[in-house]
Amino acid sequence: MKKVKITVLKTTLDKELAAQYGAKGLTACPMLREGQVFYADYAKPEGFCDEAWKAIYQYVFALAHGADKDLFYFGDWICVPGVAICSCNDGLRPVIFKLEATEEDSVMDYEPVR
Repeated sequence: MKKVKITVLKTTLDKELAAQYGAKGLTACPMLREGQVFYADYAKPEGFCDEAWKAIYQYVFALAHGADKDLFYFGDWICVPGVAICSCNDGLRPVIFKLEATEEDSVMDYEPVR
C-alpha cells in the first residue's frame, strides 16, 4: 500500500445558499486552509476534518491500493492517472481536495485499537 497526498485546493462559500440557509456569520470552512497537505492511506490523517474524510476516503483507499495506474470512472472524470479531485459534502461551504498517488510506502506508525 502507498501513501496518498491530499492537498487542500480551495475553500469555498456559496454566498447565495449561505444567505438563505446558513447560520448568521457563516464563513468558509474554518478547519482547513488552502495549500494544506496531508498524507493518508487507510487511516484519517491527524488534524483532518472527520466529515471531509468520510467524503473522500474511498478515493484515498483506491489510490493507496493501486488505482493510480488507471483513470477514475473509465476516463470520463479526471484525465490524469493517479489523481482525483474531490470535495467534502458541506453544501454551503465545500472544501476541494486534490488526491495524488505517491510511491511512498505506507507504514503503520500507530498502535491499532483492539
